[in-house]
Amino acid sequence: MWNQQPPPDSSSDTVSMLHNGNPIARVERSAYKLPSFPLVNPNRLDELSDKMERQIRIPAQNAIIGEDGHIVPEKAGAKLDRRKFEDRFQQFYYGGGQVSFEVPLKPIYAKVDSELLSVIREKAIGQYATYFNAHNKNRAKNIALAAKSINNRVVFPGERFSFNQTVGRRDSSKGYVRAPIIVRGELSEGIGGGICQVSSTLFNAADRAGMKILERYSHSRNVPYVLPGRDATVSWGGPDFAFSNPYNQPILIRAFAGPGSLYVSIYSSEQLEHSPRHVPRMSRRIPEEIAVGKPE
Repeated sequence: MWNQQPPPDSSSDTVSMLHNGNPIARVERSAYKLPSFPLVNPNRLDELSDKMERQIRIPAQNAIIGEDGHIVPEKAGAKLDRRKFEDRFQQFYYGGGQVSFEVPLKPIYAKVDSELLSVIREKAIGQYATYFNAHNKNRAKNIALAAKSINNRVVFPGERFSFNQTVGRRDSSKGYVRAPIIVRGELSEGIGGGICQVSSTLFNAADRAGMKILERYSHSRNVPYVLPGRDATVSWGGPDFAFSNPYNQPILIRAFAGPGSLYVSIYSSEQLEHSPRHVPRMSRRIPEEIAVGKPE
């Protein structure tokens, strides 16, 4: 038996679990007994541990660079200390009577802390800018949302970065919107377009920074926000853009969508020895747009 937020009038044959002094679960001993043996059923205890882990897990938060340019410190998370929890449960299980105990936790440390971020924000090793029609509000919103998803992302040496995995599904639950107007040649992913401009801008910045390109696909037609052959089409469940960090230092992705402009920069430590690749810049001309469904 598993009861969330248990009532105060429970029987005397219960073990209650607390988190920060508050009851989060109460179970009956009889539900955890092996048939014919006065022992804890290990399968039921595993199930209980899994449920407790899902209920109380708090992810760590990496340090990031805030909108004002200052570092926002990391925050440690917490997860169930499974071994201590199961030991404590068995201890109280065999004790008899109505008992309760605080669920033991262990910390989850952030992968990116303030110290690391302060080191890898110093040296720009690749940057790229593209431009769009700021009056196309829905497409501009999609660009800003996707840019925010890749902003402050740190890629460690040898680590693979996937655009689709990082940005996630692009749908209305994430704030993405449909638009009747998209850029000529662009894949709209069933929403208002703009996502491929972010992935293409990131590709050019990553290529200039010397990242190892692992996966990239071009649109079937040229798109006007980057030069021919310099695009990276993406679609959830379809084409992805991916690269790995070939250096011995982590890299930091910074992305920002302003009024009509999208900027992606890649930074790393001053210790990094790097010669930027030549990547042609894009003009500030606003890309031509068409109505969705209109033949090109």
